[in-house]
Amino acid sequence: MIFSKLRRKTKKKQEPISLFTTNRKEKVLLEPLKPGVVTIYSCGPTVYDFPHIGNYRPYVISDILVRTLTNAGYGVTHAINITDVGHLVGDGDEGEDKMELGAQKRGKTVPQIALEVEECFKRELKELNIITDKTLFPKATEHIKEQIAFIETLEQKGYTYKISDGIYFDTARFPEYGRLGNRDIEQQQEGARVEVNPEKHSGADFALWKFSPEGETRQQEWDSPWGKGFPGWHIECSAMATKHLGKTIDIHTGGVDHIATHHNNEIAQSEVVTGKQFVRNWLHVEHISIEGNKISKSVGNTVYLRNLIERDISPLSFRYWLLSGHYRTRMNFTWEAVKGAHTALFKIHKYFTEHLLKVQSDTEDATYTKAIRDALRDDLDTPKAIALIWEIIKDDKLTPGKKKATLLVADSLLGLDMQGRDSLFNQKNNVKISVNSLPSDIQDIIQKRDTARKNHEWEVSDTLRDELTKKGYTVIDTKEGTTVEISSQNPQHEEGR
Repeated sequence: MIFSKLRRKTKKKQEPISLFTTNRKEKVLLEPLKPGVVTIYSCGPTVYDFPHIGNYRPYVISDILVRTLTNAGYGVTHAINITDVGHLVGDGDEGEDKMELGAQKRGKTVPQIALEVEECFKRELKELNIITDKTLFPKATEHIKEQIAFIETLEQKGYTYKISDGIYFDTARFPEYGRLGNRDIEQQQEGARVEVNPEKHSGADFALWKFSPEGETRQQEWDSPWGKGFPGWHIECSAMATKHLGKTIDIHTGGVDHIATHHNNEIAQSEVVTGKQFVRNWLHVEHISIEGNKISKSVGNTVYLRNLIERDISPLSFRYWLLSGHYRTRMNFTWEAVKGAHTALFKIHKYFTEHLLKVQSDTEDATYTKAIRDALRDDLDTPKAIALIWEIIKDDKLTPGKKKATLLVADSLLGLDMQGRDSLFNQKNNVKISVNSLPSDIQDIIQKRDTARKNHEWEVSDTLRDELTKKGYTVIDTKEGTTVEISSQNPQHEEGR
């Protein structure tokens, strides 16, 4: 779970923000439970496999939400869970635990694969310029006691029953079950792709605690009042959200795929335990497709952030591309589209670097900054905000100092790194050199990285790339092999030439 605690003491009056909520199906004015402070819970990754580009859209949007709220004068406490146990292959509680299965496929332990994926997730959040400097990452496995306590309360209130494979929540006891998104339970059961467990009272009932299968050895299991086993996927979010954010959360974000099952399950179990409304505002982010097709590892069309970098496309360009569409609109990823985004963002960086970087910043232009803030405060209208950036760049009536100040305000809200710290936008200052002319220690690192890439050890490869970057060397992967550029500021620049 990430906790982004951006609380700040300020006398500034909070500005109004409107968001489209799934529970109301309309834009509503944000009214935090505690004046001036907003609590946000975002569904996080299951760390059984590395995130693909589609997984990152909700976190980019959550980052825009946090930036917008902070700019409007709110204090923000943001939590994103890390799921490292209990998420089964099927949402209907069928199949194996994804963590156990992921570890088996890679010939590693569950803690090993969980740590690798978590570290990748953290690093790529930073590469996407998502705020993480004041964050914590507690895991579901660190909250087993809280989950057991949650289930015990549900049991005491009569909302659970036991069958051969675990303890289940009885949705019939919660008449409002399925209200989020108007889920049609009967229709969903008829169209289910897998056979419903005949022991369950209803196909909509969901597991709270799963028993360890007899005769099988699991890497993750705990003692509980019901026997040795592990928690179901849904219970972790309720237990952690209420512990760290309170019984009622202001905003809960996630992908639209979570609405029907996961989020309805969260609502039911949380409101039974606390007796209070679980979430005041549900904000859901639409999917992206790739070349018109749903992202699927079985189809083989999965694209990872590292694949963009390998094609000399900055992760910030992917962020820019995401922000060019509204978060409630489906987007279709194509290589041509993201290359176009990379070119557009490069032009912004180039303009800022060449025309404004060394200019003394003046006061911001109030008309433009208000327009950008208003756009984001109106249901996070990022496409409109980006269009305003181009208007500012083309507006010759603005002095360079005022233009710089205005663009920096826009950048603080959109996170496009206009001052150009991204290495992919600084290659014009680099010099290509032969690998053989490099110091032996640098050649050793490059050789280790090439070996890691051949073995598909992406985490090792990325770590070695970062090490080279810190030393002033930029590695570029091409079809012909690895090439190296050395920064003109590198003290070994003359030697490299």
